[in-house]
Amino acid sequence: MHIDWFKLNDTSVVAPADDFFLPELCAAEALLVLVLLAELLVLALVLSEPMVGGFNWVRLALTSLFVQWIVLLSAGVLCRLRPLLSRLRAAWAGLICSLVVVALTMACTAVADYYELGGPMSGGGELSLYLRHALISLIMSALLLRYFYLQSQWRRQQQAELRARLESLQARIKPHFLFNSLNSIASLVTVDPGKAEQAVLDLSDLFRASLAKPGSLVTWGEELELSRRYLSIEQYRLGDRLQLEWQVDGVPADLPIPQLTLQPLLENALIHGVQPRIEGGLVRVEADYRDGVFHLCVSNPYDGDEPQRPSRGTQQGLVNIDGRLAALFGPRASLSVDRRDGRHYTCLRYPCARLTQEARAI
Repeated sequence: MHIDWFKLNDTSVVAPADDFFLPELCAAEALLVLVLLAELLVLALVLSEPMVGGFNWVRLALTSLFVQWIVLLSAGVLCRLRPLLSRLRAAWAGLICSLVVVALTMACTAVADYYELGGPMSGGGELSLYLRHALISLIMSALLLRYFYLQSQWRRQQQAELRARLESLQARIKPHFLFNSLNSIASLVTVDPGKAEQAVLDLSDLFRASLAKPGSLVTWGEELELSRRYLSIEQYRLGDRLQLEWQVDGVPADLPIPQLTLQPLLENALIHGVQPRIEGGLVRVEADYRDGVFHLCVSNPYDGDEPQRPSRGTQQGLVNIDGRLAALFGPRASLSVDRRDGRHYTCLRYPCARLTQEARAI
């Protein structure tokens, strides 16, 4: 099965309604675009005719009324038929759409001819008018459907590339997370085997939670629970040296966040702000959600006169977070690092909707 518009083969799959190439033509934006395109077509048709005695404004008005009626009727009918058309292969759906537009054009031409809106015509003139309108509607609908299809394919390609990029970043950060957790448990084996065993059980629960739901986004509540399980493992190793302060009450539990975002920030704070200090230190987690923007800051103590120890692992974790934020939330997302008042701050922000399922559609 081949149609020039779509270049599909017999193995083409039926598209779901939310991934159908034909847009929602009942939407205000789509109707505005169709009306503007139709008016440009009318202007081109009127200008293509010979002008005697100046521009024919009456002809422009009548042709515009005629074409706009066809456009609005076609948009309404195709909008109602869209759920049914989405069950068909793209080629058949495109063919049916074109036939619908041609049929409505013929119907409007018949009405205009019956009331002689264009003036009386001979039999040969009527036949020529019908053929002309049919060909114009067929060509214009085919071009427009072809554009819709190419736009849909481009959108699918962009989404596929984004998913591949996110999966690559996710695949890199999970082994990094595992190795650092195992290192923490290994330090307990000779010191306190009982705590080491409990830490292994905690790590098992931790990875069960992180791998149970595939995808790039989880809820804030899930990410918070996962991070607290990670901290319980580190608490066995650091003991009272690790102090925590949470200021996250203002964040909705259903807020979307890239999976394994908070944990690398906490790991970075522990490595650089708690582990090197004999007395340990306070790790503060601050988060809020205002005006559709999520803010998250993790801070730890920092001694300005002490050199910072390099760590490729935590750097890779921050690079992954920055890359995933940019891919998921666009240029308004940011990750920043700052030092002030004796503390090291790692902060991120991004715009997002309250409902996680809206963000999962990316």
